[in-house]
Amino acid sequence: MRIADLLQRKGATVATVSPGTTVTELLAGLARHNVGAMVVVTADGTIAGIVSERDVVRRLNDHGPTVLDGPVADIMTKLVASCAPEDSVDQLSVLMTERRIRHVPVLSGGRLAGIVSIGDVVKVRMEQLEQSQEQLEAYIAQG
Repeated sequence: MRIADLLQRKGATVATVSPGTTVTELLAGLARHNVGAMVVVTADGTIAGIVSERDVVRRLNDHGPTVLDGPVADIMTKLVASCAPEDSVDQLSVLMTERRIRHVPVLSGGRLAGIVSIGDVVKVRMEQLEQSQEQLEAYIAQG
């Protein structure tokens, strides 16, 4: 399955924040959108980074609650791994495993076209396994 197929099923909406958004505002956005990460986008639409719940927790541990009043730019991951709509879910799964990341923005023509989480990948895998099991059971039943 391709990333484009996955996005067609789940939707291509991406929760974003600007680099100047405070960490407190970020946390409110994560809760409001019920997501674990947001893509950090500049005014011209360029991806500046990605910031996750994990980033917040680590910086809170390192620097204390003053982090909450600072900008997202101070805690975001600047080197963002991305994928393309034509990539396969298998390729993305390898990338996520090797880089130990849970959220990957999808870029099409250099523009943000969606985001895929590890939960999306697991869901696709489970559906594929269920289909394989059904096919095997049907094959065995036919004799």
